[in-house]
This record gives sequence, C-alpha cells and structure tokens, in this order.
Amino acid sequence: MGTDIELRELAAPSFVHALPALLEVYTAAMDPAPGQLPGRRSIMEQHSRYPRFRSVLALAPDGGAAGFAYGFQGRSGQWWHDVVTAELKRSDPDALRRWFTDSFEIAEVHVHPVYQGRGAGRRLLERLAQARPERTAVLSTPVGPTVARRLYASCGFADVLPEFAFPGSPDRPFAIMAAPLPLAGGGRRRAAGRSRGWRWTG
Repeated sequence: MGTDIELRELAAPSFVHALPALLEVYTAAMDPAPGQLPGRRSIMEQHSRYPRFRSVLALAPDGGAAGFAYGFQGRSGQWWHDVVTAELKRSDPDALRRWFTDSFEIAEVHVHPVYQGRGAGRRLLERLAQARPERTAVLSTPVGPTVARRLYASCGFADVLPEFAFPGSPDRPFAIMAAPLPLAGGGRRRAAGRSRGWRWTG
C-alpha cells in the first residue's frame, strides 16, 4: 500500500532546489537518454516560473524522493499549450473551447519504480489537482495501454486528441487528455499525506 509514502507541497524555489533529486526519479521512471537531462532541467526550471505553479513531492520512509508531480495554469505563450491548441483550433474548435479556455496543465507525474504499484501516483495526481481554481485539467501521455493512462482514465480524463505527434518527435505519438475539475474520486479518497518535515539523503 502507499501508507509509507508522505506527500509534501514545494513552493517554486524549493522545487528548483530539489531538481537534482527529482531528476533522479525522472531518470529511473522514464529512462531518458543522458543528453536529454540538461534540457529537461532547464524546462522544469522555466515551468516553475509559470502562473499558479504547484508541485507535490512524494517522500520515501528514508526521507528521499519517491515521486513528484507538478503543473501550472495553461496560457498562450507556453510551448505545450500553443502546440496543442493550434491543432485543436484546426481540427476541433469545440474541444478547444471546452477544455483549454481555463485549464490546469499537468506537466509531469512520476514515481520511482521502487515505489510504483502502491498508489503513490494517484495520490500525487489528486493532491496536485486539489482545490485548483481552473475549470479543467489537461495533460499528455504516451499512446498505449499504460499504467499512467489507466490512472488518468480512472480520474475522469478522456482523450481530446487520441494520437498527436509533437514537433520534433514524429515517431512518438501522445494522447492529449482532459478532465473537468475537481477530478473524479478526488474528494472521496484521502489524497494528502501526513504532514511532517522532510530531508534529502545523498
């Protein structure tokens, strides 16, 4: 079960300070090419300056990072928002108006493989989206029957673009998904972990 995982919200400066540990979780979960990590760190630092930024850290029993999630208000001028809305403006203006006029963009949700399967991903997602002022939540996830996709569907996310290729990655399709806020089931489960102090190890 996920009872050994504690959740902690990080303000933007603390999030940036914690990025070395968060990138270790990202690397373990996603197995990116090593050359991609400096660019990923730069993107995450930039995201921390976006409006209504929120991040949630999952703490392991030893005080290290077991997972993290973050997001922010989606607005024109942000790369992901602009690329996705440009496609919807062309292909489905109704979906554009329904899902992207007041959206919370969930940028990353990752759990270290050691702690996967204990409900940590659901708790991170629900805590992240809790009491948001936006009307909808939006995200992208790789196409296919993945654990992440099942989690998102169980929280009320549905496909807006079932298969979408971002510029520069034509051979790696993503599903663009959206859900109304608050998320389905979020108010019936205890999304927040016990509050306590935390420390980094290593």
